[in-house]
Amino acid sequence: MDIKAKIEELTGKIKNDPELSEKFKKEPVKTVEELIGIDLPDDQVEKVVDGIKAKVSLDKVTGALGGLFGKK
Repeated sequence: MDIKAKIEELTGKIKNDPELSEKFKKEPVKTVEELIGIDLPDDQVEKVVDGIKAKVSLDKVTGALGGLFGKK
């Protein structure tokens, strides 16, 4: 599995679905396992979860900075 590609894919799904976003906030590991459709070892799931959290945070910061400079 290409973890970077999977993080990108899942980040898009989570960001575009408010219900899924809330579920991810409450139970990130369970949510990722359900989205992937397979039960992975915890260390692999945690890497994906951490990657998604980082990507979502980065996107929020980028969006906020764009707003400060008149761009979105």
